[in-house]
Amino acid sequence: MYKIVMDSCGELTEDMKKDGHYCSVPLELDIDGYRILDDETFDQKDFLERVKKSSHSPKSSCPSPDCYMKAYEGEAERVYVVTLSGQLSGSYGSAVLASQLYEEEHEQPKQIHVFNSKSASVGETLIGIKIQELEAQNKSFEEVVAGVEEYIASENTFFVLETLESLRKAGRLNNFKAVVASTLNIKPVMGSTPEGTIQQLGQARGMKKALSKLVETMVAATKNCEQKVLGISHCNCPERAQFVKELIEKAANFKQILVVDTAGVSSMYANDGGIIIAV
Repeated sequence: MYKIVMDSCGELTEDMKKDGHYCSVPLELDIDGYRILDDETFDQKDFLERVKKSSHSPKSSCPSPDCYMKAYEGEAERVYVVTLSGQLSGSYGSAVLASQLYEEEHEQPKQIHVFNSKSASVGETLIGIKIQELEAQNKSFEEVVAGVEEYIASENTFFVLETLESLRKAGRLNNFKAVVASTLNIKPVMGSTPEGTIQQLGQARGMKKALSKLVETMVAATKNCEQKVLGISHCNCPERAQFVKELIEKAANFKQILVVDTAGVSSMYANDGGIIIAV
C-alpha cells in the first residue's frame, strides 16, 4: 500500500480527493491576525474579500513536523511526500525533518521520500499524478522515486497574475529586477527556474495579450506535448481558465488538460484572477 502526502499548496482534483491514496497537510494563512487553516473548510470567497479589505499582505506558515508525522501514520508502507518549492517555503524542510523523526520513533520504519516539487499549486498536483501512474505500473519504491525526480527536473511552471504585490511583499521575488509599469497595464509572464525560484519570461499589455504570451511561452518550452498532462489552476476566474485552455488546445495537442481552482496558499499568492500553468 502507498500514500501520497501533499501540502495544501497543491490542489487536489475531485477524483484525487475520492481516490483514497491522497492526504493533504494544511498550511495556515493569516490576515491581520485572523488565522485560516488551508483545509477543506477554506472559503476562497471570504478569503479574497478579507484580502481586499486589508491594508497588509496576508502571510502563510508551513505545517509543523508533527503535522507531517501524523500524515505518515496508517497502513501505507510507502509514503511519498510532495511539498511546494523549498526555495519558497519551509514546508519541504519540515516534511524532511518529520520523516527523520518518524524513522527514529518507530521500530518498523516506513519507506518515506519527500519530493521538493520546485514548483507550487497545480505543479504539485501533476507530481502526485505521476507518482500514482508509476505505482500503477508496479514499480519499486526506488523506481518510483527516481522516475518522479526525473519528472520534477523536466516540469515547468508558468503564471500570469493581476498583481505581483503578494509575492513581492512576501519576499518571493528576490531575483525579480524588472520594473512593471502598472499604469500602462503591463502584465509580466512569470515562470519557475530549475532551482524552484521565480523568474520573468516576458510581458504584454493587458491580461488577454499576457495570457496569449503565457501560452506561447509554455508551448515553445514544452517537448512531446502529446505525451504530457498539463494542469491549469485559476484563482476565482473559471472563464479565464477556459480561455487559456482553448488557446492551448489550438496551439498543441496534450494528452490531458486538467483545470482546478486554487486552494488557500495558491489563492494568497495568485490573488483574484491569477492563472497558473504547469506541465
